[in-house]
Amino acid sequence: MRLTRVTALFIALSVPACFAGNISPDLEQQLPQLGLFSSTNVIVQLNVPLASPLVNEILLTGTQVLAQLPLVNGLLCSVSGIEIRLLSALPIVSYITPDRTLAGALDYAEPAVNANVAMQYGWTGSGIGVAVIDSGIAPVADLTYNGTGLSRLVYSENFADRSGNTSDQFGHGTHVAGILAGDGAASTGSWYTRTFMGIAPAAEIVNLRVLNGQGQGSDSAVIRAIFRAIQLKSQYNIRVMNLSLGRPVYESYLLDPLCIAVEAAWRAGIVVVVAAGNNGRDNSQGENGYGTINSPGNDPAVVTVGAMKTMFTVTRADDLIASYSSKGPTTYDNIVKPDIVAPGNLMVSLLAPNSWLSASYPQNDVPDAYYESGNVFGNSTSYYRLSGTSMATPVVSGAAALLLQQNPSLTPDEIKLRLMKTATKNFPTSSIATDPTTGATYTSYYDVFTVGAGYIDVWAALNDSTIAWGSARSPEATYDPTSGTATFTLDPFSAFANNVVWGGNVVWGASTGTRANVVWGSGNPVSASSTFRNVVWGSGDLAAESASAAIYGEN
Repeated sequence: MRLTRVTALFIALSVPACFAGNISPDLEQQLPQLGLFSSTNVIVQLNVPLASPLVNEILLTGTQVLAQLPLVNGLLCSVSGIEIRLLSALPIVSYITPDRTLAGALDYAEPAVNANVAMQYGWTGSGIGVAVIDSGIAPVADLTYNGTGLSRLVYSENFADRSGNTSDQFGHGTHVAGILAGDGAASTGSWYTRTFMGIAPAAEIVNLRVLNGQGQGSDSAVIRAIFRAIQLKSQYNIRVMNLSLGRPVYESYLLDPLCIAVEAAWRAGIVVVVAAGNNGRDNSQGENGYGTINSPGNDPAVVTVGAMKTMFTVTRADDLIASYSSKGPTTYDNIVKPDIVAPGNLMVSLLAPNSWLSASYPQNDVPDAYYESGNVFGNSTSYYRLSGTSMATPVVSGAAALLLQQNPSLTPDEIKLRLMKTATKNFPTSSIATDPTTGATYTSYYDVFTVGAGYIDVWAALNDSTIAWGSARSPEATYDPTSGTATFTLDPFSAFANNVVWGGNVVWGASTGTRANVVWGSGNPVSASSTFRNVVWGSGDLAAESASAAIYGEN
């Protein structure tokens, strides 16, 4: 029997304040606006099995259970403000969070990361399944098996709504899939001057739609999609998962349901690759964009990817960081992120027909003359241009697919270690970018919290044979304000510690030399232990991030 409103109100008002510790900070802030009886959706994590009879206690509070979320041992529930308080008092409830809203965060990219060399040796991602959790994927020509017309979208499912439509109404997921696995079918032939191929053009795609036609989704949709990918792992040989989406961090990764879900996928043997976020210009807290990594990219297990600019050349030498690329360390946990950077600015990839993005931003259309010879006019109906760490993420996912095609026995930790160890670590001290919309300029510094282990080099990773005798969890940066020093705290069984990755071959950069900038000060680059300024956790002077950076890119 459900409690009456009067009884529920009396009990809720009697709940001790100490129970508020299992309500997330952002949900606690929403309670006054929610009121007593208005409803909202929350994720309730439990400390008893979902099959336990004790779970029935939740129904007694009046809570409506919408779905089970086995991956996080939780429930998706519709609750009122009173019921949230009642749930927090139940001993079986470990943590309650809102069902948070999240969003989606190759002509030059392929040679810039040396993927074209890998392709010449036959590494195309063939036989590897990649789960793309995004806004859906349109069944376009570049995502078919070469010469057959049969789609490489081997499985599709919609978690965004009840329509069952798995195509891409927003235009984000198709673009991501093209960077990852497009085969250039719509730009191949004697009359084309450029061919737009993905990093793993023969990989098979599992299309799991979680974002709606405006690019919005929820934690619960992503968690359910991750669970489905794990279930389908053997059937479609899903070895890589691409998450070009995210949202702000509200608590430690140990409590965040999205992080719990991606860790489950990692333990299941799937390489999880996540966008860092596009908040690197954010100076709202005087932080110069530091501490802006999104969830679930804040999880230490996954590969978190920042965005570089190819500068429209095939050489890597002139490539620069995109100023909007989110920087570490992570909020709450101070995990060293991103792990690696890859091309993500002004990327040409697949166009989803009649999508919201293409209709809303026609200035991102690709002219036919950009890749077709002769006197051609108009804009492409096959390709589109987007920017952001969302676009950098599938570059790394594609690289992981190539490594797994070469050696299927590699573990997710070995993939992460090899990608980070072989990443290029030659960068300038700083660079200045200009926002094409506002004209504002932004200075970026090439420190460990901006470029991570460096710029991905696919061919170097394919030629590396490092064995990960341990985990490749990203370390924690521990800061001592008294001495102004910081140290990296590694997992006790870290693969970084058990391989020659520090000293002369440091994963996070050379162990000698100085770079005077706002993070490191004038000391050595951060390796096992180093000195950097308080500005990572404190003041700075960059302008606020432009909201349009991920759409328009930057110069």
